[in-house]
Amino acid sequence: MSYFSDLGLAEPILRALAAKGYTDPTPIQRQAIPPLMQGRDLLGIAQTGTGKTAAFALPSLHRLAETATPRKPASCRMLVLSPTRELAAQIADNMKGYAKHLNLFVDCVFGGVPIGKQARRLVGGTDVLVATPGRLLDLIDNRALTLGRVEIFVLDEADQMMDLGFIHALKRVAAMLPAKRQSLFFSATMPRSIEDLGRQFIHDPVKVEVAPQASTADRVDQFVTFVNQAEKQALLSLRLRALIADKTLDRSLVFTRTKHGADRVARHLDAAGIPARAIHGNKSQAQRTAALEAFRQGACPVLVATDIAARGIDVAGVSHVFNFELPNVAEQYVHRIGRTARAGADGAAISLCAPDEKAYLRDIEKLTGVKLTPLPLPADFQAEAARLPKPAHKPSDDENHRGGHDRNGRGGGRGGDRGQGQRSGGGGERAADGQPKRRFIPRGGPGVGQHRNKVSRVS
Repeated sequence: MSYFSDLGLAEPILRALAAKGYTDPTPIQRQAIPPLMQGRDLLGIAQTGTGKTAAFALPSLHRLAETATPRKPASCRMLVLSPTRELAAQIADNMKGYAKHLNLFVDCVFGGVPIGKQARRLVGGTDVLVATPGRLLDLIDNRALTLGRVEIFVLDEADQMMDLGFIHALKRVAAMLPAKRQSLFFSATMPRSIEDLGRQFIHDPVKVEVAPQASTADRVDQFVTFVNQAEKQALLSLRLRALIADKTLDRSLVFTRTKHGADRVARHLDAAGIPARAIHGNKSQAQRTAALEAFRQGACPVLVATDIAARGIDVAGVSHVFNFELPNVAEQYVHRIGRTARAGADGAAISLCAPDEKAYLRDIEKLTGVKLTPLPLPADFQAEAARLPKPAHKPSDDENHRGGHDRNGRGGGRGGDRGQGQRSGGGGERAADGQPKRRFIPRGGPGVGQHRNKVSRVS
């Protein structure tokens, strides 16, 4: 605990860290905590999984406890904005753990659940509020919350905020925040549009960058199998069944580009005797929470997800990531495979590439600087493919996009991950928002899996 105690963090926070077994800071924590303790604004370039929640939570909670004031009705002292429900809940849970021994209250609000209960909880005010932009504005519009007393503001995953169409919501929030405050701005990438957005929130910031943009984890083995779209389901079932039989799979995330595709893959896996659940914007919040909890507890080893719904999924022990469909935005590949090989563990990422996805593969390899290792079809693939019924019609990208995502990863389709300005029923969102495991030993021919494709670690 020498590093954290040397920083001068309050003793109750040090006790909470000791209980969690945290002794060594991550790079972003080492760089960010000292200037944040001094009240500086911060611009952080970091992906999910780098320890950034503790990087902003620990010094912020310390400052709030040091200047304790009574809670004011319908207000908060610290506001954390997150792009998705799952990530908001995760941040709030972590902050509650760090504030366990402090007289500070942490609340979390997001869409998909009744707004009335959330409004009632805010009547007496809170110290820390973690929120998604759509529900935050719903509460403000209903006069259940004001932002005039915010002392610390955190905007997390700014690039995803932009992709989800939250730009106008963020501008509204910026106009309501007090001029005198501490602001923290985090993004995995920093293109010009994100820099321009950041200028509306932060002033003379300390800049912290903990990993090169578009880097992939160095403990992830990356493979690709070329297969027809109609045969992907058979291949995925075979791969997962073999990994489960070999006891090399702990948990696996399977990514699709669309919500309907996620449901279809999960149904096929269940039919093949592989427990799987889907998580996406068309699911109710209760269904999303239940699926994520089953995955986290190990009751369901396979979670099929869209890119947007997967934001904020930070589950220990994800040993394998399958790209059932390659993302049409190369940066999403980096986010996807970053779900494995965490906390010093190893991991594998296996992409299934159809002929019409080869352009996506070229974009990914160009962005990451990594050539994916070809993984041949397993010997028993044809028998498995023949056993499964062939789809009568493969939905086109245009058909899928009506209920999925567009080229930029934005949500689409009624009832799904909505773009800004569209409301769901009941005051819902404007937008959707370890021990190291054994390495994946691929089957399919001599020498396969003996080559590793790696670039610098995200940490």
